[in-house]
Amino acid sequence: MSFVTVSNQNQSFDLQGFLSTINGGKELMHFSKKEIIFGQDDPSDAVFYLREGEVRIKVVSREGKEATLGILHEGDFVGAGCLVGETVRMYSAAAETDSVLIRISKRAMRVAIHSNPALSEIFVNYLLLQNMRYEEALMHQLFNNSEKRLARVLLLLAHFGKNGRAEAIVPKVSQETLAEMVGTTRSRVNFFMNRFRRSIH
Repeated sequence: MSFVTVSNQNQSFDLQGFLSTINGGKELMHFSKKEIIFGQDDPSDAVFYLREGEVRIKVVSREGKEATLGILHEGDFVGAGCLVGETVRMYSAAAETDSVLIRISKRAMRVAIHSNPALSEIFVNYLLLQNMRYEEALMHQLFNNSEKRLARVLLLLAHFGKNGRAEAIVPKVSQETLAEMVGTTRSRVNFFMNRFRRSIH
């Protein structure tokens, strides 16, 4: 399964200004690590703005196979599909770390977007960027081997290239989770990780 990480690149985004455009229909919510934000097939009735932390999104097939779709970060929107006709959630979302999100009802978000052209532009740009990242991830999944896909995932987790710099430490992610993100086995991830370590020493 392809993996994507998306972050809002629009540096002019003002959280306080964004919140001030919404009258009612919003709630500040705290989630502990691994706590479910919403489940697959739950009613799609709100958008979440990720203020702090990280959120993991995943899907379960009809056969019961589970796959990680991506890790979202501070500044991302979660569950925006409700604004374009989605009635039930196509995937589940859970806090990857202790996280703070702002839940905005579908109705309140639609009113804010229609009444605030600047917010509308930011949101559309975000969704276009998100789609671009998904397409990029799919191309990597189709045409790159698992070692290259793992290298790409590690760079994304380190925020490589974001704001011109990378984090010094990659967030702690289990090899099982990395295997899900890359679409390979834990043993292969372990083999590649050991090879990466040898190459930098």
